[in-house]
Amino acid sequence: MEENEEIHQFFKTVIQDTFAKEGLSALLEDMENEIKDKKRYLKCDFDSCGKDRYFLIALDKKHNQVIGTIEYGPASDLINRCTNGELKEWNEIGTVFVHPNYQRMGIGTLLFNVMVLTLQNRKIKEFCLDSGYINAQKIWKKKLGEPRYLLKDYWGDGSDHMIWRKCTNDISIIFRT
Repeated sequence: MEENEEIHQFFKTVIQDTFAKEGLSALLEDMENEIKDKKRYLKCDFDSCGKDRYFLIALDKKHNQVIGTIEYGPASDLINRCTNGELKEWNEIGTVFVHPNYQRMGIGTLLFNVMVLTLQNRKIKEFCLDSGYINAQKIWKKKLGEPRYLLKDYWGDGSDHMIWRKCTNDISIIFRT
């Protein structure tokens, strides 16, 4: 299970970096809970052979290093609570992480595009995605437009939570070379 440990370390690195960039480093319990959730999601993928939750992992083969992740699975409890259960039957795209040393290189976009193609191939027509991180929200707004649900000050004054609801056929997939 050496691969699992490497991915677990990747989650820890990216989540700690994200919390630092968002000014949330003091929220140690929240950070640990986020890491535990991602480990649980990964285990769910392995235990169900990708049926209940499905991960894509990006590797830098030259350096033999995990550099990105994305997954889909059932909509989270947070999404279900915040939408009054409207999306409880939907699949959520989540765990969209790129290693800090590889950010702004198109890896997240590539992972997202491949995930949308995966959903289309599996005849999954709709998905949701949420974000409470300000920097990630800017990226998702560019890719997906305005969120369907805007939960003003959900995480405190000036810290909103956003939830997008999309159809896979409405996503433009552009691969740059």
